[in-house]
Amino acid sequence: MNKRSRKIIRVSILGIVTNLALAGFKIFVGLLSNSIAIILDAVNNFSDSLSSIVTIIGTTFANKAPDKNHPMGHGRSEYLSTVIIGGLIVYIGLTALIESVKKIITPEPVDYQNVTVIVVAVALAVKIMLGLYVRHRGKKLESSALVGSGIDALYDAIISAATLVAIVVFFTTNISIEPYLAAAISLFILRSGAKLIKEAFSIILGERADPKLTKHIKADVAKVEGVNDAFDLVIHDYGNDFVLASVNVEVDHKLTASQIDDLSRTIQKTIYKKYRVIINSVGIYAIDLNDETIEKLWRTVAEIRERYEHIINVHGFHVDLNDREISFDIVVDFTTKDRKAYYRQFCQEVQAAIPDYAISVTLDADITD
Repeated sequence: MNKRSRKIIRVSILGIVTNLALAGFKIFVGLLSNSIAIILDAVNNFSDSLSSIVTIIGTTFANKAPDKNHPMGHGRSEYLSTVIIGGLIVYIGLTALIESVKKIITPEPVDYQNVTVIVVAVALAVKIMLGLYVRHRGKKLESSALVGSGIDALYDAIISAATLVAIVVFFTTNISIEPYLAAAISLFILRSGAKLIKEAFSIILGERADPKLTKHIKADVAKVEGVNDAFDLVIHDYGNDFVLASVNVEVDHKLTASQIDDLSRTIQKTIYKKYRVIINSVGIYAIDLNDETIEKLWRTVAEIRERYEHIINVHGFHVDLNDREISFDIVVDFTTKDRKAYYRQFCQEVQAAIPDYAISVTLDADITD
């Protein structure tokens, strides 16, 4: 198990111990005062302990060595554990909402005592510190499960704060507002859990990579000697600090196989050293703009492209002068209403401008910035 995983597990164990201790105190006080809000708060603490256990299990499984069925490892199980934690948060929020509505419909007398105020106030302070600490460590360790646990703890702190407010209002006015506060807070909890699930699923499905990262990687690839430009960067995040990528580069057509091999290795070493991203594939676009005929054809295509605002770039330009064939790729952004119709219109215009050549255009997706 790597150093990162051990740190995640230590933080999770701290959360388990803290939440179990808080839950025990709150159940005692909740039963003593007949407070639904305090009892639900205790249930929340138990769920936090469970979410920390899920985080430990997910992190441990994520460190399982790659095998034949999972050659890229098991790192994405961390995201699955985040989904489970989000589900727990949604369940707690739904349970709290149901119980709060019941208390609103059928009110029951509460009996707050001084010890109740002390326990809730201490719990509030502890949960705020725990939530901020766990979330901070989760961001630093890039663990979405830990971040989720930290957010859950902070929402628990909101519940404790609302309960404290309800107690103060009861002491000063003899009016019990805690069921209404609990109902309102449960809606925020539901929203938090749903957001966590959505974000984790987005990563699992393959969301767009961080624009800052992709722009920097392509810029650094383009700076490598012999590279004219970089295109088609694709990043696959397998979790647990295992990120694979592929990129296509444009080079002069006169480069030898040996020179291209050296260039590819330089790109791989440069990007891994700076970003910890493994470039496992470097595709090559060879272009010769010193040829007058090819340069003229390229200029014709470039001029047509300027009239299409949704075409992000044109690359991979290749001309076979013997067979009179032209092939290249275009990237059309996803804001285009009908990308295929837009693509066909562009192809028709290029073909009309260059009728003596067979035109083959590949429609690329706007995968990374």
